[in-house]
Amino acid sequence: MKQKLIAPSVLSADFGNLQRDIEMINNSSGDWFHVDVMDGRFVPNISFGFPVLKTVKQHAKKFIDVHLMIVEPEKYIDQFVDAGADLVSIHYEASTHLHRSLYQIKDRGAKAGVVLNPATPVSLLQDIITDADLVLLMSVNPGFGGQSFIENTYRKLEELKNLIGSRNASALIQIDGGVNADNARLLFSAGADVLVAGNAVFSADDPMAMISRLKS
Repeated sequence: MKQKLIAPSVLSADFGNLQRDIEMINNSSGDWFHVDVMDGRFVPNISFGFPVLKTVKQHAKKFIDVHLMIVEPEKYIDQFVDAGADLVSIHYEASTHLHRSLYQIKDRGAKAGVVLNPATPVSLLQDIITDADLVLLMSVNPGFGGQSFIENTYRKLEELKNLIGSRNASALIQIDGGVNADNARLLFSAGADVLVAGNAVFSADDPMAMISRLKS
């Protein structure tokens, strides 16, 4: 059965009330916690690291999906798994030895994901697609929340779906950036399995209702 998972992004939460927002996700119909880690080098922004992830892990009752937007991610994989990550996704553009890094994640017992920036073609994943548990297509340029969705993502989503099918791979397809109530249905229909939603959820008058709306 086709999965329709919503992963609210902790990056858009109220950090003065982080436990409250974590509990809201726990009690919602959301499926995963999405945790964006930025280093100010791979992307032009800095978010948070191990202490915040440990706080999320302490209170979260759902799957924790960690997206590393950092250079040399292989240096920190073990620490992020130790801090609570159930899935670690690393950027194709930041990984010199992608195959090795994916299996470093798997060897620690976590799921391994690959991320593509908007300008990175899906075809580059041909030799790695059967090794990934998830492929994340960035539908905005990474680094900041609240950006507008890049429409070319639909074409890349179709290409990725065809690649996964042609290689008999099992990778889930995740979309991150500009996801909202207007495009969620289209993205699920086009083949997405997991949608990351940050601003759409946490700027809503009723975040739990918005999560339910995105899922349905």
